[in-house]
Amino acid sequence: MPLVDLPLEELRAYRPAPDRRHDFATFWDETLAEARAQPLLERLAPVPYAVDDLAAHRLDYEGWNGARITCWLLAARGAVRQPTIVYYHGYSGNRGTIYSHLPWALQGYTVLAVDVRGQSGDTSDTSAYPAGHAPGYMTQGILSPRHYYYRGVYADCVRALDVAVGRPEVDPERIGLLGASQGGGLTLAVAALDARPRLAMAEIPFLCHFRRAVAVASVDPYLEIAAYCRRRPEDYEAAFETLSYFDNLNLAERVTCPVLMSVGLQDVCCPPSSIFAVFNHLTSEKEMKIFPYGGHERFPTHAEDQLIWAKRYLR
Repeated sequence: MPLVDLPLEELRAYRPAPDRRHDFATFWDETLAEARAQPLLERLAPVPYAVDDLAAHRLDYEGWNGARITCWLLAARGAVRQPTIVYYHGYSGNRGTIYSHLPWALQGYTVLAVDVRGQSGDTSDTSAYPAGHAPGYMTQGILSPRHYYYRGVYADCVRALDVAVGRPEVDPERIGLLGASQGGGLTLAVAALDARPRLAMAEIPFLCHFRRAVAVASVDPYLEIAAYCRRRPEDYEAAFETLSYFDNLNLAERVTCPVLMSVGLQDVCCPPSSIFAVFNHLTSEKEMKIFPYGGHERFPTHAEDQLIWAKRYLR
């Protein structure tokens, strides 16, 4: 297969300099403080399900700008203080079916699977964006970090931890994060913005090293940014300044928990160099599972790696 990015030996050494702005830390301190000033206003409703030993619930809470964030909460009946997996889904997707989370729930983990605002789940997006954007979510509000779409997304995903630690089914000391693609990027971001997770498992993560990813990717969603900048070249620098606040390249050094990542070296959606750029800046315990002929996909054998890491750090 053709080489789609740098050779592996160069990927292992690829460590571009972060481009954090001077107010990066302040921006996130203020954002999370503003998010936590909003009461969660949780609502819990049981969901009948065919697995007798499973207690399934729909859980809603109040997120950024008053959006109602919808989740699955899954655990064994009568479970108390279990190790917990908080799950974030891929771009334009949703929290998935209850069935898709059974491998974790039936092994004694509590699962909180979170819908991302405005995508194809049940979660709304109440934010107003002050200008136009390219089709998709990547450029909504892109001229200001305070109005950017992912500000609300990151805040909602951190608030999911506040929901989790308040549940009797959850052990606050044993929370792991899991997601692929967008969900992998959100896993890394939440691990950087909140010290509570004990483990982060980020598969083929999106939202990494935007400048490199936009330059190298050949399919959406990074191409949404390229399309916007092509039509509005005068906004190029402002757009990438905004993206710098949400780039896991700039968040990576804040991650303190162990991190398991995966990469497909034939990935034209989330280029391997963008993923290695973040991985190489992580200072916590870490491991990268490399799939030389893999594209932008979840790898079945990697699920077994995740089980091993979850048992090591959460059980």
